[in-house]
Amino acid sequence: MAQTAQKVGIIGGGQLAWMMASEAKNLGLSLIVQTPHQSDPAVATADQVVLGAVADAQTTARLSDQCDVISFENEFIDLPALQRLADQGTSFYPQLRCLAPLLDKYDQRLYCQQLGLPSPQFATLNSEADRPNLEAAVASVGLPLALKTRRHGYDGQGTFILKDLDAVRTTWATLGHQPILLEAFVPFERELAIMVARSQAGEIALYPVVESQQIDQICRRVIAPATVSHQVQQQVADIATTLMTQLDVVGIFGIELFLTADGQVLLNEIAPRTHNSGHYTLDACLTSQFEQQLRAVAGLPLGSAAMNCPQAVMVNLLGFETSTSDYGQQRAALAAMPNAHLYWYGKGEARTGRKLGHVTLTCDRIHTQDELNQLIHQIEALWYPPLKA
Repeated sequence: MAQTAQKVGIIGGGQLAWMMASEAKNLGLSLIVQTPHQSDPAVATADQVVLGAVADAQTTARLSDQCDVISFENEFIDLPALQRLADQGTSFYPQLRCLAPLLDKYDQRLYCQQLGLPSPQFATLNSEADRPNLEAAVASVGLPLALKTRRHGYDGQGTFILKDLDAVRTTWATLGHQPILLEAFVPFERELAIMVARSQAGEIALYPVVESQQIDQICRRVIAPATVSHQVQQQVADIATTLMTQLDVVGIFGIELFLTADGQVLLNEIAPRTHNSGHYTLDACLTSQFEQQLRAVAGLPLGSAAMNCPQAVMVNLLGFETSTSDYGQQRAALAAMPNAHLYWYGKGEARTGRKLGHVTLTCDRIHTQDELNQLIHQIEALWYPPLKA
């Protein structure tokens, strides 16, 4: 029997929690965030704020005193310390046992392999003691390959596409021989993603499969829905449903995937939370990913994940310089576009690659690829300086 919560705690106070706050108000829920800085985006929108580092379990203990259930905005947590709180009665969704096989990228690969979910070939190196095993590990996955730090990588940080053994050796040394994951490079045709939610009652809501366009390992654009075959959609749905069911998890996950030229789908990465590839849902779906997470963790029935328009295009507004500008002129021009929905996260400082906001265009028809490219170019030409567009 699902238990209904009224006060939801969120560990993390960035733009994901910022966007969740308005959805909490619509559901009549109170949102309390744990975040380290008074300047973090969600401080401006949450009902209450508990200041402290994301991985500080003592701060989380104070958070738990003020809410009925705790969920997450990111994975930068101290899982063993949170487990001690759970043992004392704090309720976490997603459940900590469900996060345990996912936070480390190598553990995530092993778990997906155990479930029979299709993934690239992979290997790991744990420490400097594994230096003699480097050549064999590289040979087992082949070149080129993707080298990833096993924890705390996001927006391309900690991910390196390498073409030869010397580059692997040098990059690992630069990283201080910390634990790394080596993955076979997938010559994908496109990158796909899907948001999927599961309720306390075991109900699953699948959002449309979307195309995610990455530049320098950072999501730059999302097109919803992806123009892929029914067979590809079914492969993605099967992967998402199997994962959520086998984990017996409560919450919403973002799943990133590769589509190969022969129509096969391979898992890329799993984010056990709301995700950048789901931002379009705020304006293009009957239930946004943020409302859906709150519904799941608060014990409410899930909402419909169907789109409310034929097509949507989401473009991230990424930093292209170090600046404290609020880019008012660019924002006004973007907001004036027909059917544009602009979100500005209120971060005080821009730097190259930082996600400062996003804009979603909701479309009244399905566009051709050329038309989509023109829309994307129009948005990016308004945001980026001419040489960066």
